[in-house]
Amino acid sequence: MKVAIVGASGAVGQEFLRVLDERNFPLDELVLFGSKRSAGTKYTFRGKQIEVKLLQHNDDFKGVDIAFTSAGAGTSKEFAETITKYGAVMIDNSSAYRMDADVPLVVPEVNAADAKDRPRGIIANPNCTTIQMVVALKAIEQLSHIKTVHVSTYQAASGAGAAAMDELYEQYRQVLAGEPVTVEKFAYQLAFNLIPQIDVFTENGYTKEEMKMYNETRKIMHSDVKVSATCVRVPALRSHSESIWVETERPISIEEAREAFAKGDGLVLMDNPAEKEYPMPLFLAGKDPVYVGRIRKDLSNENGLTFWIVGDQIKKGAALNAVQIAEYLIKEKAL
Repeated sequence: MKVAIVGASGAVGQEFLRVLDERNFPLDELVLFGSKRSAGTKYTFRGKQIEVKLLQHNDDFKGVDIAFTSAGAGTSKEFAETITKYGAVMIDNSSAYRMDADVPLVVPEVNAADAKDRPRGIIANPNCTTIQMVVALKAIEQLSHIKTVHVSTYQAASGAGAAAMDELYEQYRQVLAGEPVTVEKFAYQLAFNLIPQIDVFTENGYTKEEMKMYNETRKIMHSDVKVSATCVRVPALRSHSESIWVETERPISIEEAREAFAKGDGLVLMDNPAEKEYPMPLFLAGKDPVYVGRIRKDLSNENGLTFWIVGDQIKKGAALNAVQIAEYLIKEKAL
């Protein structure tokens, strides 16, 4: 099993290295690729030093079984043919192919089998906020069809990459030291602030991030569900939180919902308000599952249910989801 990581030096690329090691992923050879800036950098994996190669249009992907790509949509589009030419399965973490009809968009806990039908040799990893939401929605969908979802996201700096996390640290330091605040990775200062915009605005007033949650959820769940999202950048470092309201075809009791979440694949129930137990990003960074709490009946709709989820954006929201897709393909002998 020969595996490649494209974009090895980025936040998600580095998480790929950790996740492959943590899960004892069955690989014999690992190849790392990057831009001119990161080519030549060395990383240690399972006791061996691996040098990042420059990503080029050549035969470097000959013999590669699985290529995890996380270098942005432009790079994915430019190099997809080069990567898949010799039969490598490209599991792409960018937005490049998510809504293409001939590219499956996969969250293994929800629609793993879709990964087998990949005419172009490409499988798309969904947007981070969509991934953790649909893992939770799947548990409710099995009880009653979800007609509508309203969601507000509370997205950590990690969603904008490693440099954005560094900038948040630096902004807090600058504010506390009374220095001018550096703003480069975000539209505004994020420290001590919230920014109700992630990605650019579209014609309907929603951002691209918000529309991803609408479109991707329908594709992953093979559903007519309507999703209305407000995505907010918050000054947490890592792990995204979401406040979710769902309307189902029939009323679902709190007991039913709790049991469904407790048994749900990839979910951990953390819901004990009396003891102040609920998911929080500070304490769940680096964890694999999606955590669910604050489960309540909606007071304005008898078919409504509301709950709160937290998941690590770099892990389940990116690298882990992609690795789980690869694990499924190996288990099903579908490479």
